[in-house]
Amino acid sequence: MATAPAVSSPKEALPPILGSASEPPTLFDGTTRLYMGYFCPFSQRAWITRNFKGLQDEIKLVAIHLQDKPSWYKEKVYPKGTVPSLEHKNEIKGESLDLIKYIDSNFDGPTLLPEDPAKRQFADELIAYADAFTKALYSPLMSHVDLTEDAVAALDKIEAALSKFNDGPFFLGQFSLADIAYVTILERVQIYYSHVRNYEITEGRPNLEKFIEEMNKIEAYTQTKNDPLFLLDLAKKHLNIA
Repeated sequence: MATAPAVSSPKEALPPILGSASEPPTLFDGTTRLYMGYFCPFSQRAWITRNFKGLQDEIKLVAIHLQDKPSWYKEKVYPKGTVPSLEHKNEIKGESLDLIKYIDSNFDGPTLLPEDPAKRQFADELIAYADAFTKALYSPLMSHVDLTEDAVAALDKIEAALSKFNDGPFFLGQFSLADIAYVTILERVQIYYSHVRNYEITEGRPNLEKFIEEMNKIEAYTQTKNDPLFLLDLAKKHLNIA
């Protein structure tokens, strides 16, 4: 299983964001493209996976303006119209949790899932729970209610999960797809709950605190991060979080 690369890579020059007035790239020309949004936590999962495996030259980023999407994206690329999606071998793949597995298994680079059967099973369980975790944490914010029992239970569940293996600070000990499935959501709810609910998600959860600390040492992740207050402002405007 992967460990974080020790050698730093130069910061990637990111392509411009494409809005409704933009022209599409030359589709299905053999280029592998990740259609994504720079501020989208689901796109960020695929982006981190790409970066960690060192695929910056092999998988080109196509940044979509999520509030002003070009019509060609839904009409010609991905009929669901959501991001992320991956153009690879003249096919389009979607759904972030499926995509991170697809990128890991279909491209070169460090593997992000373990061979150990117990760890592999736990990874599958964690990835399967990621959508429910996201819903549990976002629902109170979007419903304008106080912290719910479901949100606390979801945080406690991943705190406990982080203690299952003791050979590292991540869900499976070493860095894996399971961590990628959660970190982009945690990045956001940490700032949302701190500023909107005056609640620190790491308080009383030392494993989670250590996890976030160690994730912030992984360049493949930090290269994709946004300013926390910018994310908070974006959430207030577009997700009606208050």
